[in-house]
Amino acid sequence: MNASPPPRIRQIPVIVLAGFLGSGKTTLLNHLLRHRAGNRIGVIVNDFGSIEIDAMTVSGQVGSTVSLGGGCLCCAVDASELDTYLETLTRPAARLDVIVIEASGLAEPQELVRMLLASDNPHILYGGLVEVVDAAEFGATRERHPEIDRHLAVADLVVLNKTDRAGEEERARIREAVAATGSTAAVIPATYGRIDPELLFDPALRPDGEEKARQLTFEDLYLEERAPETGEEHGGHLHTAYESIDFTSDVPMDPRRLMEFLDSRPEGLYRIKGYVDFGTGDADHAYAVHAVGRFLRFAPRPWTRGEAPLTRLVLIGSGIDAQALRKELAGCRAPGEPSGEPSRETAQDAAHERSMWGVLRYVRQPGDDET
Repeated sequence: MNASPPPRIRQIPVIVLAGFLGSGKTTLLNHLLRHRAGNRIGVIVNDFGSIEIDAMTVSGQVGSTVSLGGGCLCCAVDASELDTYLETLTRPAARLDVIVIEASGLAEPQELVRMLLASDNPHILYGGLVEVVDAAEFGATRERHPEIDRHLAVADLVVLNKTDRAGEEERARIREAVAATGSTAAVIPATYGRIDPELLFDPALRPDGEEKARQLTFEDLYLEERAPETGEEHGGHLHTAYESIDFTSDVPMDPRRLMEFLDSRPEGLYRIKGYVDFGTGDADHAYAVHAVGRFLRFAPRPWTRGEAPLTRLVLIGSGIDAQALRKELAGCRAPGEPSGEPSRETAQDAAHERSMWGVLRYVRQPGDDET
């Protein structure tokens, strides 16, 4: 009898929240903390300067706040300091589901992302770079900080904040400016930093009763006080800012066709998650897909006993064509004849890890079996 494969190490998505001073990063972070979708969120606040105002703003709302302070994290020589804080937040005792790094308004987000991708911590997973833009002050911000174009070019998601203070023509100009950087990021409009948490992380699945017997949290008290005034219990109909598309297939997918689709995924498609069945290309494994912006990773896991081999994907974005995407994915299914089926090697060639910097490689994940 074959021994069971070792359990897979649970990985926590780490999201970088960036944007220039005054764009609304802390407001957005506070909104996420109040609408956690059942998740336990750890926060790393990276302030520039000795007085950590942002840390003071959020520290009362989450028990695992870690404040870096003392300057801009992206100026560090290596990722050792960041790794220390991530090690603290990824300990099992912390029981966190998501980690958010609120970067300094003067930080270089590209360097923060590089540090995350270079981290040796097996418990973390890159969750995307979210760039917050002040729609009302975009022109003035661009004059003071022309490097904003570079930041937008590498962002996975652009939150166009304070749209209540910018007219439709101004918002269109900003979208054109984002596209001119070469960015294909989804651009989500927002007021007061209110975006749907599902854009960044999935609702937590808790065992029945786990969170029923507990004290009221800061978030509970805040919402109880504010809901009648603002209607925030419904999230301001935030779901209207994006679309979520489901795709299921009982026909195996062709690795090369699927990779062609993933390599050319359209502007505005922000997240892809789910599992892929490559059929006889690797009949023993399902392949978990995790895509955020231009970052893409596959990781194999054995099919569980009695599990039907299916491809199940969820695509999330803004301004995307649901019908066209489903048609493209349907065209990625493998040919019907056995001769058209991909080899196991071809399937594993497709199961690589793609960083947003263009490095392609397949990395066996902790806990993968050695078949």
